[in-house]
Amino acid sequence: MNAAVFLNVARLDFDRRLDFGPVSALTTLTTFEASGPEEIPKRVQAQTIVITKELPLGKDLIQAFPDTVRLIVEAGTGYNNIDLSAAKAHGITVCNVPGYSSEAVAQLTIALMLNLSSSLHRQQRMLDQGNRDNFTKHLLVPHAEVLGKTLGVIGGGAIGGRVITTALALGMNILVNHPGPTLAGNPAVKAATLEDVLRQSDFVTLHCPLTPASRHLINENTLRLMKPTAYLINCARGAIIHEAALIEALERGALAGAALDVQEVEPPAADSPLYDMPQVILTPHIGWKPLEARQRLIGILSDNIRAFLQGTPVNVVN
Repeated sequence: MNAAVFLNVARLDFDRRLDFGPVSALTTLTTFEASGPEEIPKRVQAQTIVITKELPLGKDLIQAFPDTVRLIVEAGTGYNNIDLSAAKAHGITVCNVPGYSSEAVAQLTIALMLNLSSSLHRQQRMLDQGNRDNFTKHLLVPHAEVLGKTLGVIGGGAIGGRVITTALALGMNILVNHPGPTLAGNPAVKAATLEDVLRQSDFVTLHCPLTPASRHLINENTLRLMKPTAYLINCARGAIIHEAALIEALERGALAGAALDVQEVEPPAADSPLYDMPQVILTPHIGWKPLEARQRLIGILSDNIRAFLQGTPVNVVN
């Protein structure tokens, strides 16, 4: 039977609640909680399949892989951590696991938007500081309906599409930049340029992949297009936003607030102003982490391995 090794399983199974039975049924599976660069060459010996979760596999590491390795499976959607050219040159197929967290990330996006609209995070922060003025005086934080507001979606793929479906049910108007095929022909969803999305939206949510073109897509210049009453939500990739420019915009009141499940550096530096800004919701990249989503990932991962072993690989990215 072909052998497989998961080099950093704790990144995915951090609570030890996942069932790897679907993978073990296909191959002999060895797992390591984590693996450093110096450990990887030894641990991939005699393996056919290497599984990783956001683990850097650069050119030098891949060139040191034995000829037995024929498949690398990234246990997630993003694969910018793997040198695809080096893998291809070494005769290794690389595939990823798309779509496993679409529901979870869309759910988190809507939760963050509703939280921002009602200032729930600011009210809780006041209570944590012993301030009960919202109870004893009057409401001292912004509180608004999303009905009739405009949601701008940058990236209308699977996750963006799910966000839009929920936002339409809430009675929102939708502007989308780069709509996917699932949104084509929907009269309630209007395609718009990036500039129009930023200028007209009350909430802007990012759902595009991180590419050279999208890196720092939200920067000093594009932030200036947004309304000072608007909110920015990022559950995609941190580097889509130029974080220093966002902090500066928030500090001068050019933006009402932001919700960031991803950051340019994860975790943010200990002295990052984002931790203490009352108008910011900061979460530690939790969008993909519900148990249901991670178990769904295991199912798709096993489908990838099965297809590869049958000679018909799927979700190939190189």
